[in-house]
Amino acid sequence: MKQVLFFLLLAAMAFGCNRVPITHRRQSTWENEAALQKMCDSMYRQFIATHKITTNKQQAAQVQLVGQKLSIAITNFFKTYDNGKYYPEVSAYKWDFNTIQDSTINAWCMPGGKVVVYTGLMKVTQDETGLAVVIGHEIAHAIAKHGNERMTQEMKAHGLGSILSIALSGSPQATQDVLGMVYGAAGGLTLLKYSRKHETEADKIGLVFMALAGYDPSKSIEFWERMSKANGTQIPQWLSSHPSDQTRINELKAWLPEALKYYKKP
Repeated sequence: MKQVLFFLLLAAMAFGCNRVPITHRRQSTWENEAALQKMCDSMYRQFIATHKITTNKQQAAQVQLVGQKLSIAITNFFKTYDNGKYYPEVSAYKWDFNTIQDSTINAWCMPGGKVVVYTGLMKVTQDETGLAVVIGHEIAHAIAKHGNERMTQEMKAHGLGSILSIALSGSPQATQDVLGMVYGAAGGLTLLKYSRKHETEADKIGLVFMALAGYDPSKSIEFWERMSKANGTQIPQWLSSHPSDQTRINELKAWLPEALKYYKKP
């Protein structure tokens, strides 16, 4: 608890403004990203310990393969991007890719590179490229510090004092409550709470990431067309804060020329 409070106190002194890589959007974040990653790592370990890892070796291997291709390509990209400004943070990621036995159409990436894919999503991704669309998108949230940005927004909206009072409560639930303002802690991190602005930005950055890893970004359109059919009249929990399928497809098509600049056919 003292460690969590220490991180929050550091956060109070270190708000800053920076630009999101690739889209160059200005955002306000607290600068101690490492603190957020430490807290999220704790939640991630708890999640993995209390959920069933899939016994489907083929699906698990595919998630590992796509995850490794993406993480290697992304790490190499940021070594030189913007004079290596983002490289120290990205190079410090402790990547982990797990597949959870759950019929929910869902996937997420915690700050620091902790990625979870639910088996329910695999019926829609169908192949490596479809999976790269989703994992690339989720990693984009982490690289773009969308969780950090949401935390900063909540601190400003509710007052840092109220957040510190949670940490000072002494409750074992304190860390969960603080992070719950950013992540859907109820139900075991089944949903990351991002705005539609963040979702659209993650789509764009995700296309670049999958292209860097050797996956054709134009195939993302086919994936979202499949997702649209899978949705029917019921919106999966994973998509509840996302743009509509057709809006997303239109925006992806508009961004494709930029993403294709990074694509080299393997």
